[in-house]
Amino acid sequence: MTRRIAFIGYDKITSLDLIGPMEAFAVANEFGGRHAYELSVLSAKGDVFRGENGVRFCADAGFAAAPALDTLIVPGGSGLRDTAISAPVVAFLKKRAANTRRVASICTGLFALAEAGLMKKRRATTHWRYAALIAQSFPDIRLDADAIYVRDGKYFSSAGISAGIDLALALIADDLGDNVSLAVARELVVYFRRPGGQSQFSEPLQFQSRGHDRFSDLTAWIVRNLHADLSVEVLAARARLGARHFSRLFAAQFGMPPARYIERLRLDEARQRLSATRQSIEAVSVAVGYASPDAFRRAFERHFGVGPLSYRKTVALKRRE
Repeated sequence: MTRRIAFIGYDKITSLDLIGPMEAFAVANEFGGRHAYELSVLSAKGDVFRGENGVRFCADAGFAAAPALDTLIVPGGSGLRDTAISAPVVAFLKKRAANTRRVASICTGLFALAEAGLMKKRRATTHWRYAALIAQSFPDIRLDADAIYVRDGKYFSSAGISAGIDLALALIADDLGDNVSLAVARELVVYFRRPGGQSQFSEPLQFQSRGHDRFSDLTAWIVRNLHADLSVEVLAARARLGARHFSRLFAAQFGMPPARYIERLRLDEARQRLSATRQSIEAVSVAVGYASPDAFRRAFERHFGVGPLSYRKTVALKRRE
């Protein structure tokens, strides 16, 4: 079965919102069957359009010549906040959404879906930077400004750029299964498929944005070595500081002692693995540096309010909704 997926192109599009997800579907053809997806780019007139960064794209067809579609995806871009550019996109969505199995927006592509009246009383997300503007302009949308991507019935929306790839991987998983989706993630050198409910601001990113100089570099190293010995002595040695001095500086910089910081990073990583992989609880606990599955379970429940197995079951249930 071949699924036709069309991306909407227009002037002042965010190029990576188009290219990143499209590449994910193209790679899926290598692992899920050569004809799993038929990809195309549509624009109002079927001609050349230019990205915000100046890259020129050539559409495969105009809206009037568009075939029947399985999935329609609207990438973000400042062009959608220009009525002259967005009007034909909105008109096309109004015409075709009802007969299309899935309709998705990436980043500020949500503006077009909202203008078309497709998102009334629906859950949605967008790039954090534009969440307030979306909420003000379309108060009837149930906006989750923190999520990476959101599904409400046949309508999908995601945050910006890299989150568009996460959304594409989720759609691939729905179509072709988790194994194909994870194979695509590995091929694209994506760390692994992130669940939609995950915050746009990961724990490592939040902490790294607070750190400076040696602590910023240290955060990146910790994330790569969560399975290792991350005692204060080890961390202090990497920062070239004495243990007591390191602990004082670290707490002043990050607002918590090193041990609690490490625990939050480990549990955030564990949550992602439980959501996006089939690793056993024991394997996840080892991968994120816990000495025993029991210690991991206790820490996970203390932090999230549920045990890791219950958390995994809840995420799986939400994905089926």
